[in-house]
Amino acid sequence: QLQASGGGLVQAGGSLRLSCAASGRTFSGYDMGWFRQAPGKERLFVGFIRWSADSTYYAASVKGRFTISRDNAKNTVYLQMNSLKPEDTAVYYCAAAINHDSGRLLLQDGYNYWGQGTQVTVSS
Repeated sequence: QLQASGGGLVQAGGSLRLSCAASGRTFSGYDMGWFRQAPGKERLFVGFIRWSADSTYYAASVKGRFTISRDNAKNTVYLQMNSLKPEDTAVYYCAAAINHDSGRLLLQDGYNYWGQGTQVTVSS
């Protein structure tokens, strides 16, 4: 029901925009999050956007470089990634949360639906 896309190979300093398209239901009332998982590492929080798109929150490692936005009419969430670094290399996942507890939105188990992930590779 969530399909992430837009990943690829990019050089350090470059940009990518990931998309997360929802199907089968509307996610306009859901807070949406992005997580990433590097090889051999745990899945980590990247950021989230409120259902109303009036608030976002980012992990310190990406703040100022990544921007999350959403278009509820298109049932799509975006992750704009700028100034990419090799350490941003990971599989990126989008997720949807029914709850609106900001603390739980930092955690994987705060989300009810997950996309399949898209690979982002940043070369040095």
